[in-house]
Amino acid sequence: MRSKTLDWIALTLIVIGAINWGLIGFFQFDLISMVFGGTGGWFARLIYALVGLAGLYSLSMYARLDNDETVRHEA
Repeated sequence: MRSKTLDWIALTLIVIGAINWGLIGFFQFDLISMVFGGTGGWFARLIYALVGLAGLYSLSMYARLDNDETVRHEA
């Protein structure tokens, strides 16, 4: 059983991480680090860790997408 709330939280964190990586790649600007006290700050590290966990959690979405497609084809 999956949790839609957890899916939304993970998606939000993934988007935050993607925007931050885009800013780093294009402008060498780490928004998370600037807002939350540097890369060594405990809160910034917590955000980085949560984004990483959200990325790992999102791997399960591949299996769910595949299962959704299988259900549609069988119907």
